[in-house]
Amino acid sequence: MKIVFATNNQNKVKEVQSLLPSHITILSLKDIGCEEDIPETQPTIEGNAIQKAQYVKEHYGYDCFADDTGLEVHALNGEPGVFSARYAGSQRNADDNMNKLLHNLEDKEDRSAHFKTVVALILNGEQHTFTGICEGTIIKKKKGDKGFGYDPIFMANGFSETFSQISLAEKNRVGHRGKAVQKLIDFLNTKK
Repeated sequence: MKIVFATNNQNKVKEVQSLLPSHITILSLKDIGCEEDIPETQPTIEGNAIQKAQYVKEHYGYDCFADDTGLEVHALNGEPGVFSARYAGSQRNADDNMNKLLHNLEDKEDRSAHFKTVVALILNGEQHTFTGICEGTIIKKKKGDKGFGYDPIFMANGFSETFSQISLAEKNRVGHRGKAVQKLIDFLNTKK
Protein backbone atom coordinates (compact mmCIF):
# COMPACT_ATOMS: atom_id res chain seq x y z
CA MET A 1 0.00 0.00 0.00
CA LYS A 2 1.23 3.48 -0.92
CA ILE A 3 -0.24 6.49 0.83
CA VAL A 4 0.62 10.17 0.96
CA PHE A 5 1.63 11.74 4.27
CA ALA A 6 0.63 15.40 3.89
CA THR A 7 3.66 17.07 5.47
CA ASN A 8 6.87 18.78 4.46
CA ASN A 9 8.37 18.15 7.91
CA GLN A 10 11.08 15.53 7.34
CA ASN A 11 11.34 14.92 11.11
CA LYS A 12 7.70 13.82 11.12
CA VAL A 13 8.23 11.65 8.02
CA LYS A 14 11.18 9.90 9.70
CA GLU A 15 9.26 9.42 12.96
CA VAL A 16 6.16 8.01 11.25
CA GLN A 17 8.02 5.85 8.70
CA SER A 18 9.85 4.14 11.57
CA LEU A 19 6.47 3.05 12.97
CA LEU A 20 4.93 1.70 9.78
CA PRO A 21 5.03 -1.95 8.73
CA SER A 22 6.96 -2.74 5.56
CA HIS A 23 3.84 -3.17 3.40
CA ILE A 24 2.93 0.53 3.84
CA THR A 25 5.04 3.04 1.91
CA ILE A 26 4.78 6.76 2.52
CA LEU A 27 4.87 9.26 -0.31
CA SER A 28 5.77 12.77 0.79
CA LEU A 29 4.24 15.96 -0.56
CA LYS A 30 7.45 16.46 -2.53
CA ASP A 31 6.99 12.98 -4.08
CA ILE A 32 3.60 14.02 -5.49
CA GLY A 33 4.78 17.46 -6.65
CA CYS A 34 3.02 19.45 -3.93
CA GLU A 35 5.28 22.42 -3.24
CA GLU A 36 2.73 24.88 -1.82
CA ASP A 37 1.97 25.46 1.84
CA ILE A 38 -1.22 23.61 2.63
CA PRO A 39 -3.66 25.85 4.53
CA GLU A 40 -4.07 25.34 8.28
CA THR A 41 -6.82 27.79 9.13
CA GLN A 42 -9.08 25.77 11.40
CA PRO A 43 -9.58 26.64 15.09
CA THR A 44 -8.81 23.09 16.28
CA ILE A 45 -6.01 20.56 15.91
CA GLU A 46 -8.47 18.03 14.49
CA GLY A 47 -9.82 20.59 12.03
CA ASN A 48 -6.34 21.38 10.70
CA ALA A 49 -5.50 17.70 10.20
CA ILE A 50 -8.74 17.15 8.28
CA GLN A 51 -8.22 20.31 6.22
CA LYS A 52 -4.74 19.20 5.12
CA ALA A 53 -5.88 15.68 4.17
CA GLN A 54 -8.85 17.04 2.23
CA TYR A 55 -6.60 19.51 0.40
CA VAL A 56 -4.31 16.76 -0.87
CA LYS A 57 -7.25 14.57 -1.91
CA GLU A 58 -9.05 17.44 -3.69
CA HIS A 59 -6.01 18.95 -5.44
CA TYR A 60 -3.87 15.86 -6.13
CA GLY A 61 -6.32 12.94 -6.04
CA TYR A 62 -4.34 10.77 -3.63
CA ASP A 63 -5.57 8.87 -0.61
CA CYS A 64 -3.61 10.41 2.22
CA PHE A 65 -3.23 11.15 5.87
CA ALA A 66 -2.26 14.36 7.61
CA ASP A 67 -1.53 15.19 11.18
CA ASP A 68 -1.63 18.24 13.33
CA THR A 69 -0.08 18.47 16.74
CA GLY A 70 -0.37 20.98 19.52
CA LEU A 71 1.15 21.44 22.93
CA GLU A 72 -1.54 22.42 25.42
CA VAL A 73 -0.32 23.93 28.70
CA HIS A 74 -2.88 23.85 31.49
CA ALA A 75 -1.75 27.03 33.31
CA LEU A 76 -1.96 28.97 30.02
CA ASN A 77 -5.53 27.89 29.25
CA GLY A 78 -4.39 25.46 26.56
CA GLU A 79 -1.82 27.69 24.86
CA PRO A 80 -0.08 27.40 22.50
CA GLY A 81 -2.48 24.71 21.21
CA VAL A 82 -3.39 25.09 17.56
CA PHE A 83 -0.75 27.86 17.29
CA SER A 84 2.12 25.68 18.59
CA ALA A 85 4.27 25.93 15.44
CA ARG A 86 3.90 29.70 15.18
CA TYR A 87 3.50 30.61 18.86
CA ALA A 88 6.27 33.23 18.72
CA GLY A 89 5.51 34.36 15.17
CA SER A 90 5.14 33.32 11.56
CA GLN A 91 8.85 32.40 11.29
CA ARG A 92 7.97 29.08 13.03
CA ASN A 93 11.22 29.01 15.00
CA ALA A 94 11.34 26.28 17.66
CA ASP A 95 13.76 28.16 19.93
CA ASP A 96 11.63 31.32 19.78
CA ASN A 97 8.52 29.26 20.56
CA MET A 98 10.16 27.53 23.54
CA ASN A 99 11.57 30.81 24.86
CA LYS A 100 8.14 32.45 24.72
CA LEU A 101 6.53 29.48 26.46
CA LEU A 102 9.16 29.39 29.21
CA HIS A 103 8.74 33.15 29.70
CA ASN A 104 4.95 32.82 29.95
CA LEU A 105 5.34 30.07 32.57
CA GLU A 106 7.90 31.91 34.73
CA ASP A 107 5.43 32.77 37.51
CA LYS A 108 3.31 29.58 37.22
CA GLU A 109 3.57 26.68 39.64
CA ASP A 110 1.44 24.34 37.54
CA ARG A 111 3.66 23.32 34.62
CA SER A 112 1.52 20.37 33.51
CA ALA A 113 0.87 20.05 29.80
CA HIS A 114 0.07 17.53 27.13
CA PHE A 115 0.88 17.01 23.51
CA LYS A 116 -2.07 16.13 21.31
CA THR A 117 -1.81 14.71 17.80
CA VAL A 118 -4.74 14.09 15.49
CA VAL A 119 -4.18 12.07 12.32
CA ALA A 120 -6.83 12.47 9.64
CA LEU A 121 -7.02 9.75 6.99
CA ILE A 122 -8.87 9.85 3.70
CA LEU A 123 -9.02 6.37 2.21
CA ASN A 124 -11.40 5.03 -0.42
CA GLY A 125 -13.64 8.08 -0.08
CA GLU A 126 -13.99 7.80 3.69
CA GLN A 127 -12.57 10.06 6.38
CA HIS A 128 -11.26 8.77 9.72
CA THR A 129 -9.43 10.45 12.61
CA PHE A 130 -7.08 9.01 15.23
CA THR A 131 -5.97 10.88 18.36
CA GLY A 132 -2.93 10.44 20.57
CA ILE A 133 -2.24 12.32 23.82
CA CYS A 134 0.89 12.36 25.97
CA GLU A 135 0.67 13.95 29.42
CA GLY A 136 3.73 15.58 30.90
CA THR A 137 5.42 18.65 32.35
CA ILE A 138 7.21 21.69 30.95
CA ILE A 139 10.64 21.87 32.56
CA LYS A 140 12.41 25.19 33.25
CA LYS A 141 15.43 24.83 30.94
CA LYS A 142 16.02 23.13 27.60
CA LYS A 143 17.68 19.72 27.81
CA GLY A 144 18.79 17.36 25.04
CA ASP A 145 19.69 17.58 21.38
CA LYS A 146 17.36 15.05 19.72
CA GLY A 147 13.84 15.56 18.50
CA PHE A 148 12.28 18.83 17.34
CA GLY A 149 9.76 21.47 18.31
CA TYR A 150 9.12 21.63 22.05
CA ASP A 151 10.90 18.31 22.75
CA PRO A 152 13.77 19.91 24.77
CA ILE A 153 11.34 21.29 27.39
CA PHE A 154 8.71 18.52 27.54
CA MET A 155 9.08 15.63 29.96
CA ALA A 156 6.47 12.88 29.69
CA ASN A 157 4.92 11.65 32.93
CA GLY A 158 6.99 8.85 34.44
CA PHE A 159 10.23 10.02 32.78
CA SER A 160 13.24 11.88 34.14
CA GLU A 161 14.40 12.98 30.69
CA THR A 162 12.87 15.21 28.02
CA PHE A 163 11.71 14.04 24.61
CA SER A 164 15.02 15.48 23.34
CA GLN A 165 16.97 13.13 25.58
CA ILE A 166 15.21 9.82 24.98
CA SER A 167 15.52 7.61 21.89
CA LEU A 168 13.18 7.92 18.93
CA ALA A 169 11.90 4.40 19.64
CA GLU A 170 11.04 5.36 23.23
CA LYS A 171 9.42 8.62 22.13
CA ASN A 172 7.32 6.72 19.58
CA ARG A 173 6.26 4.23 22.25
CA VAL A 174 4.95 6.82 24.74
CA GLY A 175 4.45 9.93 22.62
CA HIS A 176 1.36 11.54 21.20
CA ARG A 177 2.25 11.03 17.52
CA GLY A 178 3.26 7.43 18.11
CA LYS A 179 -0.07 6.71 19.80
CA ALA A 180 -2.10 8.34 17.02
CA VAL A 181 -0.05 6.65 14.28
CA GLN A 182 -0.40 3.27 15.97
CA LYS A 183 -4.19 3.68 15.80
CA LEU A 184 -3.80 4.58 12.10
CA ILE A 185 -1.63 1.49 11.51
CA ASP A 186 -4.09 -0.79 13.31
CA PHE A 187 -6.82 0.58 11.06
CA LEU A 188 -4.76 0.24 7.84
CA ASN A 189 -3.87 -3.34 8.76
CA THR A 190 -7.57 -4.17 8.52
CA LYS A 191 -7.53 -2.86 4.92
CA LYS A 192 -4.78 -5.16 3.49
